[in-house]
Amino acid sequence: MRFEPALRQGVLVRRYKRFLADVETSNGCEMTIHCANTGAMTGCADPGSRIWYSTSANLRRKYRHSLEIVEDADGHLVGVNTARANGLVVEALSAGILPGFAGVSLLRREVAIPGESGRFDLLVDDVFVEVKSVTLRLADGGAFPDAVSVRATRHVDALARLARSRLGAALVFCVLHNGIDRVRPADEIDPDYGRALRRAADAGVRVLALRCRVTVYGIEPTGLLPVCS
Repeated sequence: MRFEPALRQGVLVRRYKRFLADVETSNGCEMTIHCANTGAMTGCADPGSRIWYSTSANLRRKYRHSLEIVEDADGHLVGVNTARANGLVVEALSAGILPGFAGVSLLRREVAIPGESGRFDLLVDDVFVEVKSVTLRLADGGAFPDAVSVRATRHVDALARLARSRLGAALVFCVLHNGIDRVRPADEIDPDYGRALRRAADAGVRVLALRCRVTVYGIEPTGLLPVCS
């Protein structure tokens, strides 16, 4: 996934109201840009951090610029635009990076969850796939979620229900932080999610972590990371 047009660099002033960020551009001006990330963004929303933002060609957008990358306190680049995750997983499927998905013949996005309201991110052949972005880096690796998420727990419970019914179900953690080398549930933040994830894995849900290399030129899926329970 390449950034076209090229990203522009700035400095984060503040992130607020979940979807907005104020940044100082390279010429010293301050402006408000869109932040497509509903999480807490712990460790990647510190004022004064170097950031990179994209520019939309759509002149009708209220906020034409979007926050894409933040450099954390240790110098690691973090992709904070969670809207990129599904596309990166699709790229990984095309490249044959994700095990168990060889020779994909059908791929649909935003598919209804069977038997209940809501949608999963992907249907890959006969496997329902939910994608979650991982940007939280703790002392022992990456963790999800970075804030209590009832929605994420509901989705993983739905995957478990499908797996118990002998339907294909998978969860892919899309790791958008160059400093993360493994992923685990963030039990200290959302213990309900951790319990749900373990139940889902026991029920037969495939749980994978996709490593992505984040650069200011683009983001590339490169392989798998271990998922620790």
